[in-house]
Amino acid sequence: MQAVKHIVAVASGKGGVGKSTTAVNLALAAQAAGLRVGLLDADIYGPSIGMMLGVDPAQRPAPAGDNKLAPVVAHGLQTMSMAYLVTEQTPMVWRGPMAAGALLQLLEQVAWQNLDLLVVDMPPGTGDIQLTLSQKARLAGAVVVTTPQDIALLDARKAIEMFNKVAVPVLGIVENMAVHHCSACGHAEAIFGQAGGAQVAADYAVPLLGQLPLDIALRSAGDSGAPLLISQPHHPAVASYAVIAEQLQEALAQAASELPEIVVE
Repeated sequence: MQAVKHIVAVASGKGGVGKSTTAVNLALAAQAAGLRVGLLDADIYGPSIGMMLGVDPAQRPAPAGDNKLAPVVAHGLQTMSMAYLVTEQTPMVWRGPMAAGALLQLLEQVAWQNLDLLVVDMPPGTGDIQLTLSQKARLAGAVVVTTPQDIALLDARKAIEMFNKVAVPVLGIVENMAVHHCSACGHAEAIFGQAGGAQVAADYAVPLLGQLPLDIALRSAGDSGAPLLISQPHHPAVASYAVIAEQLQEALAQAASELPEIVVE
């Protein structure tokens, strides 16, 4: 992990809010901005990064010496996932401590190569994986993904509270599925509610990094293994991811500048 400058967790309180889609496209947007980026799939039970990046299911990490594994490079990103170590049909029927131990191995036994940013796609919830990452890794901060729906916002608040308890700064909120534009008539409709992400951001005094649409292109790009930033670089949502990545870089720079200067005499 000494080869990683910043580690940022992309988290949510519940599943189904587009957290993995956000993590993948955010990592690619940061790479497009000139950063050396890695992507770690910390969802031990339901890893999806390999499929979303189009990695061959038969792909296995190569040994890198000193009991380490080389990251699998996909679309220029250095990646690692439990999906690279088991087959698609293998369920991880593990208790929490075993999953946490697997996460530690993925963190510590991967030979990351001079990364400016390591994006960690977290599983939903506030359990063992989240606590292990918060306690064992040098997290620069977390990005919380939610939808405007009240149920999702309730769990997003729990995620923010968890990061506050373990002293991990929340760098911002990403509101996913904020609005749907009808492909036939262009009518815009807030299917899951309005301004929920903005309200949570205001309540916790953190930035609203961006709002992303409910768009079939985002879903189909992830399912096909060709993320939107790769397959449709001129799609309107791509500009939103670029803005989110830019704001994330600014938040990381500000957090670094606020660290106290330590002088040893």
